[in-house]
Amino acid sequence: MSLISAALKRINPSQTIAISNKARELKAAGRDVIALAAGEPDFETPDNIKEAAIKAIRDGQTRYTAVDGIPELKAAIVAKFKRENGLTYKPSQITVGTGGKQVLFNALVATLDAGDEVIIPAPYWVSYPDIVQFAGGTPVAIETRLEDNFKLKPEALEAAITPKTKWLIFNSPSNPTGSAYNRTEMKALTDVLVKYPHVWILTDDMYEHLVYDDFEFVTPAQVEPSLYDRTLTMNGVSKAYCMTGWRIGYAAGPEELIKAIGTLQSQSTSNPNSIAQWAAVEALNGPQDFIAANNKVFKERRDLVVSMLNQANGLTCPKPEGAFYVYPSCAGVIGKKTSSGKVIDNDETFASELLEAEGVAVVHGSAFGLGPAFRISYATATKDLEEACLRIQRFCGSLR
Repeated sequence: MSLISAALKRINPSQTIAISNKARELKAAGRDVIALAAGEPDFETPDNIKEAAIKAIRDGQTRYTAVDGIPELKAAIVAKFKRENGLTYKPSQITVGTGGKQVLFNALVATLDAGDEVIIPAPYWVSYPDIVQFAGGTPVAIETRLEDNFKLKPEALEAAITPKTKWLIFNSPSNPTGSAYNRTEMKALTDVLVKYPHVWILTDDMYEHLVYDDFEFVTPAQVEPSLYDRTLTMNGVSKAYCMTGWRIGYAAGPEELIKAIGTLQSQSTSNPNSIAQWAAVEALNGPQDFIAANNKVFKERRDLVVSMLNQANGLTCPKPEGAFYVYPSCAGVIGKKTSSGKVIDNDETFASELLEAEGVAVVHGSAFGLGPAFRISYATATKDLEEACLRIQRFCGSLR
């Protein structure tokens, strides 16, 4: 009899975390490594948010809270959705979890049965299909194209919908590509979804505030109000507020679904960290001006990385609208050999040989469901990015 459950055997460890750990190990061993694998801002959490956490500790806010979030945080989230997205929710329609990943996990585990299908545009965040499989559902990947800037087309969405489709998981701006959907593109997709009332929408808006070049962010229920009653709109404080380690994600949706998520959370982690919840209240209610200042730096880094990677032999790097990732194609180097004679037969080999030869850690595109490509996070110091891109140019130039 196997010790390990069938459910656990359906999933794999996160490859982005694995590569970040490998880079840390090499650094600890004395290697000169530039790690571009982790999706984590290099900016500090703003001081007002830190002070709110310290005050919460001093005020004794260190006990168990309501399972799915303190009333003050739910009120701040309700206000955020109204102010920024034009969406009206009640506190009973809000759930708070230990990061956006837990919210996604709870929603899928609480709703999926064997045979249920979940549409996931590829490339996708590595955890989506694994969580679907763990919950007993079937992930249905729709491959997007580099020439479309990796955006899902309405005809491809409609072709993938079957009577078994339970959810569409939608992420804009995207991890790993940074692609974001404008209002016209979003409306074309929601027009399809309106025709299929059995399909629910799980929209991951974690990178909402990280957009560039006057791009206007929109979310599905905002563009098409008739989808409101079957949309779970997920967000969090990790990326825009530089609070990855604080582990606070949240979502809004129909009360029946929010209640089910709360039931599951009550039997797993129970409440999110009480101090981090109070810090998140300040993040959402407090000054927002630092986001634009951070975005100015991110945009400069994006432009630098896109320019330098497009100068590398065999790479093609589209310019994304948001997030802090680029997703260059490495199709032009597949089949070439390294100076040691190793054949670059796929993007995983490319990433492995790049790390070995030049000490640059990136995530191979097949981990995200679409290759040959790789993901770079430009949420790191500009001088390190420039050096990393020079090393990538050198590595690609050495292939024969």
